[in-house]
Amino acid sequence: MTVFRISEVASLLDVSPDTVRRWVDSGRLAAERDEHGHRIVSGADLAAFVRSPAEAETSFSSARNRMRGIVTDVVRDGVMAKVEIQAGPYRVVSLMSREAADDLGLEPGVVAVAVVKSTNVVVERTE
Repeated sequence: MTVFRISEVASLLDVSPDTVRRWVDSGRLAAERDEHGHRIVSGADLAAFVRSPAEAETSFSSARNRMRGIVTDVVRDGVMAKVEIQAGPYRVVSLMSREAADDLGLEPGVVAVAVVKSTNVVVERTE
């Protein structure tokens, strides 16, 4: 099972380690202690945390063309897979071959990098 130290969670979510500690202390994010007494968060618990609607309102900062995040969902069928990654405040969805998802070992809780290259950008007006 994939586990993350507090500093790794902070880096993934682009917040301070103190913010992550407050989430753990308040019960919003589940954590355990390792054999050295350090707090660790399971990948599955972190994926559930960033998927939750209450956490969607947490403010994060900038996005780039290479966005490191945590896989929150993988749906496979016979040929294709839909992979969701939470990278800071950004939810990135990728459709890929099932073989590629299997080769990469993509499962909820795994750290992955979404690399985005686009030749088309859609701009929507907000009011």
